[in-house]
Amino acid sequence: MKKIIETNMAPKAIGAYSQACQVGNQLFLSGQIGLNPSTGELVANDVKAQLEQAILNMQAVCNAANTSLQNVVKLNVYLIDMLDFPIVNDLVNQYFKPNFPARAVVQVAGLPKNAKIELDGIAFC
Repeated sequence: MKKIIETNMAPKAIGAYSQACQVGNQLFLSGQIGLNPSTGELVANDVKAQLEQAILNMQAVCNAANTSLQNVVKLNVYLIDMLDFPIVNDLVNQYFKPNFPARAVVQVAGLPKNAKIELDGIAFC
């Protein structure tokens, strides 16, 4: 049975999707960009601030499902510019502790609201 996870501590969906769906003990986390949950706007125009906010948004959704970032097993990162890859590594090291999730980082042509980065993932509850 699919359970929809929603929280006001993360931005509301800006399309036809849920913040996360839980099936059994698996949590499928929708993409998060660096939106301020209160305003629905990007927190800044730089990738570091957007990435940090996206991680905090993902953390809020995990918390709403009674889990945490430490239970993320797969993390996907979408970048507008692959030159920002070192920033990804630095922040992932701050918010995710060993044993790190499996991860993919890809460069994309564009993201919603002209964001510089987006995250999605899979966690367990």
